[in-house]
Amino acid sequence: MAITLDIARDNPNAHTVSAEAVLPGEDKPTLIGLSREELGEALGTIGVPQKQWRMRASQLWHWLYVRGVSDFAQMTNIAKDLRQKLDEAFTIARPEIVSEQISVDGTRKWLFRFPARGAGRPVEVETVYIPEEGRGTLCVSSQVGCTLTCTFCHTGTQKMVRNLTAEEILSQILIARDRLGDFPHADTPQGAIVPSEGRLVTNIVMMGMGEPLYNFDNVKKALLIASDGDGLSLSKRRITLSTSGVVPEIFRTGEEIGCMLAISLHAVRDELRDVLVPINKKWNIKELLDACRQYPGLSNAKRITFEYVMLKGVNDSNQDALELVRLLKGIPAKINLIPFNPWPGTDYECSDWERIEEFADIVNRAGYASPIRTPRGRDIFAACGQLKSASERMRKKDREALAAS
Repeated sequence: MAITLDIARDNPNAHTVSAEAVLPGEDKPTLIGLSREELGEALGTIGVPQKQWRMRASQLWHWLYVRGVSDFAQMTNIAKDLRQKLDEAFTIARPEIVSEQISVDGTRKWLFRFPARGAGRPVEVETVYIPEEGRGTLCVSSQVGCTLTCTFCHTGTQKMVRNLTAEEILSQILIARDRLGDFPHADTPQGAIVPSEGRLVTNIVMMGMGEPLYNFDNVKKALLIASDGDGLSLSKRRITLSTSGVVPEIFRTGEEIGCMLAISLHAVRDELRDVLVPINKKWNIKELLDACRQYPGLSNAKRITFEYVMLKGVNDSNQDALELVRLLKGIPAKINLIPFNPWPGTDYECSDWERIEEFADIVNRAGYASPIRTPRGRDIFAACGQLKSASERMRKKDREALAAS
């Protein structure tokens, strides 16, 4: 039996701020998501001498990303008067957690609420934690809604509302670590299913709501902070960015972020992929795979993951498997076969298990690893392709009226 916790304004490990209570223009700027240089400049606005910027920024960085504090009062090696100035000028409070759902398999899904920031009303996104033996994977969102309308994906039925900021992307990681007790001196909730030793959030996948490469700058900034060795210190080999095929940004992803790459492929023929993943009409399979072959650092040790959702009678034939092998020839790759996770209103069905296994055998015999992803969190709609929030963007005239009031 799945559990839903209503924990808005009741997070024991972090301060929360209700986005509904923040009026346009009245919220304090956050220090979360700023680079060290930007932290220094922010300190300058409250009178900190420039010669101290580097040292003070390092202190803040440590408290925010190593210790995970969300209250300036906890920064005990910073003078009390400076802490007061910081508190008056800035915030490091966590966003509101609307709900936390726990699946029978230990998967956790959070619904987070963020300020409107141009949408007219507060917005919400979903983030999922998937515990496994020896690892804990956090599936992070990059946008509220999505522009891509992939027909098998529940998120694709929600219109694009807005991009998430670097702070909002990082906040998903910070809150997950709060809730799991993954910061120093924090306690893991009793009975939580987590790795038996080591860090509890070991891997980050940009596979939540939205297309990360349509929000490149904010995603880049957040992931570089997440992988910084003096902060959250997640290895770039444990950070995977999944794209539906925004070809012009793929090389930049490897060059400027340096993370692992996953491609939402799902079809081996352009006419089918045009339906399943409509961005294919802009950049077809050949253009997409050419970009993959040029991905910086690509090697057998740094393979590209190709995600392939198994849709009954649509893309799951032996011929599809053979064509998949032919298309990927020469690309160091792993093929993730994903049993389709149903959602209300979908016309698709999951391929039969025997069909998925036969498909996997063909791919395996060709020399590619093709694990079948075990569905997780289906009972709380936390599985791949099931994420969605009720957020909508207000009409322009209504946003203008609100701003003028």
